[in-house]
Amino acid sequence: MQTNTSNKKIRAVAKHIHMSPHKIRRVISQIRGRSYEQALMILEFMPYRACNPILQLLSSAAANANHNFGLSKTNLFISEIQVDKGTFFKRFQPRAQGRGYPIHKPTCHITIVLNVIPK
Repeated sequence: MQTNTSNKKIRAVAKHIHMSPHKIRRVISQIRGRSYEQALMILEFMPYRACNPILQLLSSAAANANHNFGLSKTNLFISEIQVDKGTFFKRFQPRAQGRGYPIHKPTCHITIVLNVIPK
């Protein structure tokens, strides 16, 4: 994190979210580049299950900015947000005649970087 007052970057990461990265990318494309307050409103009213972990992470990043740097939440915007593939939970589904079919349950990592709105 940079300590320059004009260019502070606040970062928060959530790892091993039990959801496909593709499903989360569909939500984060709607809030990328928006202000903190706009992103909160968008996430609260979107009908996707992927909104909950993103909403928690966005609130955590804003709380980090408030606690660590003393910044107001109203002056923040989402400068970067990305989703990376995580590991797979590997399970087996029992099938006929003693066989087992593999099931891969995907996870992902979400990274949010907030920045101060330039005046």
